[in-house]
Amino acid sequence: MLRIEDTDRERYVAGAEQYIKDSLAWCGLSFDEGPDKGGEHGPYRQSERKELYHTYVQQLLDAGYAYYAFDSKEELIAMRERLTTKENPSPKYDAESRLSMNNSFTLTQEEVASRISRGDPYVVRLKVPEGEQVQFEDTVRGMVAFDTAQIDDQILLKSDGMPTYHMANVVDDHLMGITHIIRGEEWLSSTPKHILLYRYLEWEPPKMAHLPLILSPTGGKLSKRKADKMGIPINVLEYRDAGYEPEPLVNFLAFLGWNPGTEQEIFTLDGLTTAFTVERVGSAGVQFNTEKLNWYNQQFIKDLPVDKLVARVRPYLKEAGIAADDNYLASVLELMQERLVLAKDLVGAGAFFFADPDEYDAKGVKKRWKQDTGEILSSYVSSLDKLDSFTAEQIDPALKAFAEAGEIGLGKLMAPLRLALCGVLQGPDLFKTMELLGKDKVVSRIQKAIEVLG
Repeated sequence: MLRIEDTDRERYVAGAEQYIKDSLAWCGLSFDEGPDKGGEHGPYRQSERKELYHTYVQQLLDAGYAYYAFDSKEELIAMRERLTTKENPSPKYDAESRLSMNNSFTLTQEEVASRISRGDPYVVRLKVPEGEQVQFEDTVRGMVAFDTAQIDDQILLKSDGMPTYHMANVVDDHLMGITHIIRGEEWLSSTPKHILLYRYLEWEPPKMAHLPLILSPTGGKLSKRKADKMGIPINVLEYRDAGYEPEPLVNFLAFLGWNPGTEQEIFTLDGLTTAFTVERVGSAGVQFNTEKLNWYNQQFIKDLPVDKLVARVRPYLKEAGIAADDNYLASVLELMQERLVLAKDLVGAGAFFFADPDEYDAKGVKKRWKQDTGEILSSYVSSLDKLDSFTAEQIDPALKAFAEAGEIGLGKLMAPLRLALCGVLQGPDLFKTMELLGKDKVVSRIQKAIEVLG
């Protein structure tokens, strides 16, 4: 199911929910229950479940597992400044500090009731026990234990009446029948708070699994700042806009920290669904590798039926103002398919299939265009009239015969010929390229190159 966790109204972003839905749809990930789709566990926006959370917060208050706190921002800052030492550089609101603050422990029941009735702002905090170990089994990391001295009295209900992530998720995971919680390891330190809530509410916690962090290619956590600097997209649809296909992106992401236990790397979504087990997720951080993502995308493009690749390429050609019918485009892709990393690469790498080169690779010209090249190519153009048909099967042996008769090395002829036709030294099969361009275009491009390059 899709659940929208929107209880933090200060960080609410208009359009974020639709972005999530669009991202899932693009990736081919469907949900059975969720906002605007319905289901037996709704509503699916946490902001619409506010009263439900209040019921369970009150249950915790009545049982003595939570308490009211009326501290102002200034009082909280003063507390941290007062308790900061070299040994304790980041004081928490906990069993020790709570006894010097404005809360249910330092105020009488009458004072608490009076403050609430007159509308004083307050929060509800979790009462973390002293001197205990909170343990839980993590599917990825094994048995994990936290001393309660490391855990703060987490806010459960904010002053605006909305629950925090911690309270809302524990309640919703239980009521919605969630069996597994799989999330990033940055949430590991929050898990003991959740375990305490499950215990206090007398609920069985779901199975927990904390995935390893995705690390920067240069080491360390892959922060947004680092990603921006390296040109690594952060949000899902940024990958779409960068030209990646959804299937290889999902395949790549699944392998960040997981492996199937075999040599197989290419999986469909159905294949991943069958092969995936949380138990095969490692605990060590894994570096984001753009080259590997590109490899996945290239393999996908390579294996895509040409008619489907035509559809993927078409929007990029349209954006570039390139017109080509489907048959011609399919023929181009049959030559270029293995060379494309992204479908949009055809616009640049295959530009010569759609327009005459308007410039020639300078290094290629310096290396391959010699004093006698123009004369050799001019003579070769004349030999083309002897061909019965302009097909790769005829062009190939005829060019080799021409080179042999003139005692010209093949490289001395083919390299400048490709420069003349494509503007670069690299490209698909030269003879099939010539066939696809057609004799008239081949001749005119050679003549133009001779005029420009001498």
